[in-house]
Amino acid sequence: MAWRSRSVTSGVPHTSDVAEDIEAVLVRRAGPHDHSALQGIYRTASLGNAGDRDALLAHPEVLTLPDDLISHGRTWVAATADGTVVGFASTSPKGDGVLELDDLFVEPRFQRRGTARMLVARILAEAAGEQVTRLEVTANDHALGFYRGLGFKEDGRVHTQFGVGTRMHVPLPEHPGGTL
Repeated sequence: MAWRSRSVTSGVPHTSDVAEDIEAVLVRRAGPHDHSALQGIYRTASLGNAGDRDALLAHPEVLTLPDDLISHGRTWVAATADGTVVGFASTSPKGDGVLELDDLFVEPRFQRRGTARMLVARILAEAAGEQVTRLEVTANDHALGFYRGLGFKEDGRVHTQFGVGTRMHVPLPEHPGGTL
């Protein structure tokens, strides 16, 4: 089932209009046929950040998505009305009610138009029906403003393969029932 525009305030999803130009973008679960589109977006979006480009090109193996990414059933895609995939996000359960946002990538021409916000909102809406109490992410410095705008709180700095990132989380209201 596709999911239309939603936005997030203080980490709680609610229905509203996002940017008018994103109205034709729908969020749905990824299928096996989406893998090559996701791979292209992953590479293009990753290399689109000038601050990360040289380190990534020095380690091209990190620019390849795992073959089993979609088979876990926790990957969402944002696609235009004609089916063109323009972004994706994936999560993994970490136990104790924690869900990790592993991937969030948007085709550069669809960035800053609400696509990533829609993907995160969809993940939060789905997590609200599960026993998830918080969504966590490790953010690059260039993404801190985006996550803060969604209500994520900073937990501290951590070392990553390519430098220092910031661990962040957004709490979800407790909902009985559901499992991860």
